[in-house]
Amino acid sequence: MILDASILLAFIIYSITVGLIMRKKASRGLEDYFLAGKSLKGWQAGTSMAATQFAADTPLLVTGLVATAGLFSLWRLWIYAIAFLLMGFLLGGPWRRSGVITDAELTEIRYGGKGALVLRALKAFHMGTIVNCVVMAMVLLAATRVAEPFLTWHEWLPSSFIDPLAQFLAHHDFRITSLALTDPNVWLLSADNLITILAIVAFTTLYSTTGGLRSVVATDVVQFAVAMIGTIAYVWIVLDHVGGLSGLKIQLQDMYGAESFKALTSFSPSDLGAVTQLLILVISVQWFAQVNADGTGYLALRSIACQTDRDARVAAVVFTYAQILFRSLLWIPLALGLLVLYPAQEPVAAIGASEAFRASREATFAQGIRDFLPPGIRGLMLTGMLAALASTIDTHLNWGSSYWTNDLYKRLLMKSLLKREAHPRELVWVARVSNIGILIIALLVMVNLESIQTAWHLSLLFGSGLGVVLILRWIWHRINLWSEFTAGIISIVVAPALLIYLPNVDEGLRLLLMVGISTAAILVVTLLTPPESLERLKAFYTKVHPPGFWGPVAESLGEKPSDPVGRLMRSGLAILL
Repeated sequence: MILDASILLAFIIYSITVGLIMRKKASRGLEDYFLAGKSLKGWQAGTSMAATQFAADTPLLVTGLVATAGLFSLWRLWIYAIAFLLMGFLLGGPWRRSGVITDAELTEIRYGGKGALVLRALKAFHMGTIVNCVVMAMVLLAATRVAEPFLTWHEWLPSSFIDPLAQFLAHHDFRITSLALTDPNVWLLSADNLITILAIVAFTTLYSTTGGLRSVVATDVVQFAVAMIGTIAYVWIVLDHVGGLSGLKIQLQDMYGAESFKALTSFSPSDLGAVTQLLILVISVQWFAQVNADGTGYLALRSIACQTDRDARVAAVVFTYAQILFRSLLWIPLALGLLVLYPAQEPVAAIGASEAFRASREATFAQGIRDFLPPGIRGLMLTGMLAALASTIDTHLNWGSSYWTNDLYKRLLMKSLLKREAHPRELVWVARVSNIGILIIALLVMVNLESIQTAWHLSLLFGSGLGVVLILRWIWHRINLWSEFTAGIISIVVAPALLIYLPNVDEGLRLLLMVGISTAAILVVTLLTPPESLERLKAFYTKVHPPGFWGPVAESLGEKPSDPVGRLMRSGLAILL
């Protein structure tokens, strides 16, 4: 226990020290605070992206997906490799050249008129508050699953402190645990988890708000290394307990039968029934039918913060291999091994898994750390998981506060409404204070989530109507302000309607309906409305030099109309290679 605590304490001291060291540089202004002064090298940015995506929720999500839908379902995660590489080879350079601090700011560069400011503000609120806080809530929920078996505060703190907190949570029905409401320990463990979350959040906020993106990236690199080393040890120990890869195969077949074993371990569909065909369709569109299709969000933020366009490309490649290949090689045997060590109480890789079953399978990831890892390795893995949580929280704090500060406070409130320029140091303090509001909203969302997988599905549905227009605005000059407005309105209106009126329909079918409706509406509105003014398009093209279908604009600037299409083709070939 002392060794485990020492490892965790060492990471905490390192992170806080880095934040304090970087504080002076971060305080110079928004570019230094949110973009690290555009000083990141490709490997730093790519590793930071991977650390953020590792999160504390992702291994739990993978564990639940494998148990409830088999390895084939993981293509819903792997397919994002296309979007990650697209961001680097096609859009990394344009993002950097745009000179923006947030993706919402790009709106006023790409489009003209007063409507561009309205859209910028709406996008900043949507991404910085709604999307950002839902993702943070998922990560915080995962933190309770990981920390619950280890951080039993009620055994260490006086009952005079714990009992009132548990009573408060019970009175307001704030359940922060996977236990059922009928369990007598539900509110005690909820109190434990709340203390854990507040402690992690306080520690994360301390270094991320003082040192800005520089401290975030510095801690991310160490976090990813610790998490990977701990995960390798975890996989080794789990495989040792089940008799290696051959023993894993034999025990899975004996426990669940040949048919379930095939469904669990197949990378390709075992049949082409209606359900499988639907999943294949979902996988084929999911890489672009998402709110981060063009890198929008913290991925674009890392690309913009790179030193050069080449660094942005390197970042995308490092991120893709670390995120898709390296992690999967570890998590696949781990998820299957946990199915042997903790036998499932319901049919595995079967349609219609219950919420309770999903949550229980997600929780086995943390149970395995508690039950099978020896001291030292357990501390390393626990530190890696909590550091993964910290790396995601620090990124989302930095990313969310960038919208609140740069788009809502500086541009909308100060410049547009109050008609004055905000001082750089004033903006840095606004950014630091914004973190508190974002955290409060995320905590309120978290207490209403049941399983990580369900929250992930909901976030995919709400974002699936936006991806098409986010990519098209870069590669097609005809996309205009009304195209993006249409995509946003469709997402806000259609997603709740699908949830209300088609509650029993497969979530994949709802996603496909959302993509189809949104894409059709975007194309109709784009073709029925005029493009942005030629002067606006020329200014954007000159600044960003985008690839794709910009022939008329390129020709008006004295370039060959085929040049931007050529850039698109070369980038596409690089992605395929």
